[in-house]
Amino acid sequence: MNEPEALAGADEPEDLSALVQVPAVEPGTAGPPCGYARLRAEAPVVKAELPNGETGWLLSRYEDARAAFADPRLVRPLLSAWPPREGPDAPPPCLPTFLEMTGEHHERVRRTVLPLFGRRRLEFMEPRIRAMAGELIDAMVASADGGTADLVAAYVEPLPLRVLCETTGIPHEDHEIYLPHTLTLLGAAGLSMDEVLAALYALQDYAEELISRKEKEDGGEDYIHLLLAESRRPDGGMTRDDVVSFVVTMLMAGYKTNIQHTGNALFTLLTHPDQLRELRESPQRMGTAVEELLRHVPLMNAINILVAQEDLTLHGQHIRAGDAVIPVPASANRDPAAFTDPDRLDLTRTPNAHVAFGHGPHACTGGHLTRLQLSIALEVLLERLPGIELAVPAESIPWDESTPLRAPARLPVRW
Repeated sequence: MNEPEALAGADEPEDLSALVQVPAVEPGTAGPPCGYARLRAEAPVVKAELPNGETGWLLSRYEDARAAFADPRLVRPLLSAWPPREGPDAPPPCLPTFLEMTGEHHERVRRTVLPLFGRRRLEFMEPRIRAMAGELIDAMVASADGGTADLVAAYVEPLPLRVLCETTGIPHEDHEIYLPHTLTLLGAAGLSMDEVLAALYALQDYAEELISRKEKEDGGEDYIHLLLAESRRPDGGMTRDDVVSFVVTMLMAGYKTNIQHTGNALFTLLTHPDQLRELRESPQRMGTAVEELLRHVPLMNAINILVAQEDLTLHGQHIRAGDAVIPVPASANRDPAAFTDPDRLDLTRTPNAHVAFGHGPHACTGGHLTRLQLSIALEVLLERLPGIELAVPAESIPWDESTPLRAPARLPVRW
């Protein structure tokens, strides 16, 4: 990736001591925006105007981003509380998602939920996810038109939703209710507060109604039933509201991000055929390859809003209490101070301490499930279709650029 002379959207070199625009992702790519290379070198902490008109301090270097995620002085605000509103215009509070919980509440809930995403539980889920992936590929091959198919429509889009519904207990048949709201929230940085809150409250209402339905059912093995059982115990680690928050969190973080990242990971591999062939021939390297895909392909670009609880100084910049601070994992994971030749895809890279899932107490709870899902998606695809390749030139592939999570809209492939 070539480093530009100026941040995206600027015709002339910018004064990086002044307010800058958040670097834009180049069309036809997943990112990260090339403009972050200049920020890392010249202005690692810089005040930027966000797409919704608010401002925040962008942290583009690895060490700064990693430290920010774990800094107790930086707290993720409720979606209904940022940007702040006061007086009669202040919106009613919403339940915190797992990302926004703090203190003892967060520790208690995290202790309860983590075993659901631990090694033993994921070993139980692995054959079920593998079976779902196989069924989708069988269906794609059976319906292929002239030996080609769209990998996005046939495989990339349906698999994460099936996995999410199978593991959590969220009904697949309700997807037309909850998916529009989750997609709205993913574009929150560029929307008005009213639009964001309408989607958030609608998603919370759906979760409340779903929990009411689940409470009337006999116990099951899905995550919602297990957490509801925990909430009923006198000394349980969850309340009913926490289970509602779990549903909202999973819908916001466990669906579209996995679709977009899986699509981008497959596009990346298909445009690096030599590395794809080596991975197919050495499937025991899949775990290492997945970590590199998580580092190289952004899960998000600049949508991590933290709020400073007190004044602090970083790289000479005075950050005041109440200011937004935005660590950017996509930039941190390309920092040459942390990764050798960071813009090169190296499926054998190790160690690989990326921050795709954040860091510290609020590191993504479902990170291991995401790793497992991506590993299985790649393994099954290469086992069933070892000769898979793009059916069209890479530069002709259309991109979905409707959210910060850019990804190919279609991936025509043949095998």
